[in-house]
Amino acid sequence: MIEEQVILVNEQNEQIGLMPKLEAHEKAVLHRAFSVFVFNDANELMLQQRALGKYHSPALWTNTCCSHQRDGETNIAAGKRRLHEEMGFVTELEESISFIYKAPFDNGLTEHEYDHILIGKYNQTPSINADEVADWKWMPLEAVKEDIANHPEVYTAWFKIIFDKFYQHINIAQK
Repeated sequence: MIEEQVILVNEQNEQIGLMPKLEAHEKAVLHRAFSVFVFNDANELMLQQRALGKYHSPALWTNTCCSHQRDGETNIAAGKRRLHEEMGFVTELEESISFIYKAPFDNGLTEHEYDHILIGKYNQTPSINADEVADWKWMPLEAVKEDIANHPEVYTAWFKIIFDKFYQHINIAQK
């Protein structure tokens, strides 16, 4: 099996190379990523609980899915691919905001990503991939915000960062 490569970028999101995913996380090198936020008609966010066997952040709650674009793959194509691989469905996605964040983990790895948030709508029950996902649930955004404040230890490091950025973005957009 060939190790997954991530797309290395500069601060303008211009591709500057490729690197094996684990090496990029060990060296905290800036690379391209995406985070999918899927909502239902009640405007609840679909959260996933990461599988217990994941090499970092096992059993923690996070956004619907996230991963890294492959060389030559658009953000939308990557989001749809990973959504199907993890959650067992595909829906239309649209790009929202992008930003750089850095999140170190207890195991010495670091996420240093130029993240693209992708938004989708879905109202059915996902068919989760047990190798990737332990559980899932719908939550209103206000409940997510409150739960992160009260129980930050049950959420992934990156989700706390990207949720805050996304939440600020939608509140500004609604004003």
